[in-house]
Amino acid sequence: MAHPVDVHVGKRLRQRRWLVGMTQQQLAEKVGIKFQQIQKYETGANRVSASRLWDISEVLDVPVAYFFEAMEAASAPQAKEESIPADLMGDKEAMDLIRSYYAIPENQRKRLFELARVLSDVA
Repeated sequence: MAHPVDVHVGKRLRQRRWLVGMTQQQLAEKVGIKFQQIQKYETGANRVSASRLWDISEVLDVPVAYFFEAMEAASAPQAKEESIPADLMGDKEAMDLIRSYYAIPENQRKRLFELARVLSDVA
């Protein structure tokens, strides 16, 4: 049984790798391991050692602490009526939206953000 911390670190690894547009194979080559090991890290089946996490953080251009961010929030219970998925960053549609959003030029992105707020009645 995978430890919840290992699962969380693996999800953060997968999210960051995906956001930078890197395949498991590419990350594995840059870190000097086989892609199957990256798969095991991402599922939490294998723990990432401190030195390996350091290498991965260098390749993905994030601090090591990135992999532990939002860990308390990830384990907190969600409200039943909330429509946001419990694992928002694990949702492929959300990740596609985030990647597309940041590909838009900043001035247009701000306008799109305001439109989304108005459409969602949050404004």
